[in-house]
Amino acid sequence: MVDLYPATSPYDSGFLDTGDGNRVYYEQLGNPDGKPALSVHGGPGAGASRQPMRAWDPACYRLVRFDQRNCGRSTPHASDPAADMSLNTTRHLIDDMERLREHLGIERWLLAGGSWGATLILAYAQQHPERVSEISLQAVTMTRPSETYWLYRGAGRFYPEAWDRFRDGVPAAERDGDLVAAYARLMEHPDRGVRAKAAADWLAWEDAVISNEPNGVPGMYSDREIDAQIAFVRICAHFFSNGAWLEEDQLLRDAHKLAGIPGVLVHGRHDMGSPVESAWALAKAWPDARLQIFEDSGHVGSEAMKVAARVAIEGFKNR
Repeated sequence: MVDLYPATSPYDSGFLDTGDGNRVYYEQLGNPDGKPALSVHGGPGAGASRQPMRAWDPACYRLVRFDQRNCGRSTPHASDPAADMSLNTTRHLIDDMERLREHLGIERWLLAGGSWGATLILAYAQQHPERVSEISLQAVTMTRPSETYWLYRGAGRFYPEAWDRFRDGVPAAERDGDLVAAYARLMEHPDRGVRAKAAADWLAWEDAVISNEPNGVPGMYSDREIDAQIAFVRICAHFFSNGAWLEEDQLLRDAHKLAGIPGVLVHGRHDMGSPVESAWALAKAWPDARLQIFEDSGHVGSEAMKVAARVAIEGFKNR
């Protein structure tokens, strides 16, 4: 068991100007002279945690958190229909991470995150392996089109009532086609009421997928204020309808680029939204990674899964 550290608030925060009208919020916690680490949030569009730093040793780590484009405290916010989603792609987010590293004067950093955050970490690390010291991933996803198809159509066989409601949230003519693309179009509708309803329908499906997990929390995805709901779904649908601008097996094919970077992967056996096969395939392709599968966990995780992630962070801090 790894004890949580006393709560630590940010000692620095600011906005990174990307040069194209976007401003990315970031903050730093812990020891300014400590080992650099970057926490990469999921979603995409969920925004960084606003909770105090507890899992990271504040005497040893310089932890950086940031809100990816158009969500959280970054501007413009995706709830504003004027926000240009064409300027928010995986390539833009990788470039933002690298620009932030340079802005903060960091040579190399540990990367930690889960779900969509795992995808973004892998994409960044494969492009900039010399800038990555270690990697810690939870609820591993690679956002392959096949994974997206599973989450928004295949998993419907387990929750047919909820999936029917999700499907019925798009126009009748589009219900047998690409539902994610249909939702992406709804999230660009000029009527805020249309966007809000589409966001609610999407989040109800996300809630259903985790509903039978060992630690599933009712309304976990829906429990956010309306602007955050709209931004989250608009960004998710935008990324997923474009395959996250990644080829089907790109992150697996290029896993060899991670050679020499120690990695810890923790994944729940009962993860319905991101089946464990993806984590298994990645661990086989990345020889420096160690995979732990937890029988008491799904996508939401469990105390055992959180402890494993904290143990990994503890193990890396003096490396």
